[in-house]
Amino acid sequence: MSPTSAPAGTQLAGKVIVVSGGARGLGAAFAQRIVERGGKVVIGDILDDVCKQTAEDLGDGARHVHLDVTDPDQWAEAVAHAEREFGSLTGIVNNAGISTGAFVEQDSLENFRQVLDINLVGVFNGIRAAIAPMRAGGGGSIVNISSAAGLTGLPLTSGYGASKWGVRGLTKITAVELATDRIRVNSVHPGMTYTPMTSPIGIETGDGKYPNTPMGRVGVADEIAGAVAFLLSDDSTYMTGAELAVDGGWTAGPTVAYTMGQ
Repeated sequence: MSPTSAPAGTQLAGKVIVVSGGARGLGAAFAQRIVERGGKVVIGDILDDVCKQTAEDLGDGARHVHLDVTDPDQWAEAVAHAEREFGSLTGIVNNAGISTGAFVEQDSLENFRQVLDINLVGVFNGIRAAIAPMRAGGGGSIVNISSAAGLTGLPLTSGYGASKWGVRGLTKITAVELATDRIRVNSVHPGMTYTPMTSPIGIETGDGKYPNTPMGRVGVADEIAGAVAFLLSDDSTYMTGAELAVDGGWTAGPTVAYTMGQ
């Protein structure tokens, strides 16, 4: 029998999910959507005070834990915390990351390694921590947050772009390896999205504010959260190794206006 879609408010009922980098921005939006859709969430972050407040604001369906994603032991504790508080683990969202911009020639080796350690090794650690409890529970869903920079070559993204391409590849490898355990692994590729991490570069929300994309605007966190909730839910049970671009058409190609002007 084919699975049927649940009502929106119960789409994630019975799901217990750990979200890394969940204190603010995209991660906080993911956590909020999980609770709104009936799930339970453990928010992990190194911003302890903000993380605690975000969880408290979400009510009884949320908990918080200190999580440095580069530390496998802290990942193990985050997963154990979810099991202690809510009884199981059915999903994780590997969201924690940092963004830096530099030409390859000008980037330092130290910076390059730091970005990969957080953005890629952190995802590796999260996946590893989730496998055993998900396998024991009969399956689960892992959602890795990559980027539009993981679908196309963008200048000034040396470490960031390399890490996000790595997340994309690691997603496909683990999807193939874990499919028989009923553990699904998919990636989401946000385009330019208005968050605390991107606001310092001066992007603005609203139509016409970001002509680099066919839709002519940056995204907002809630729009990315919809894709993540879908992949965490039973609405996507036949999807693994997939990549969802939520980028206003950025990676699809240049805008019509740009093309006609050449």
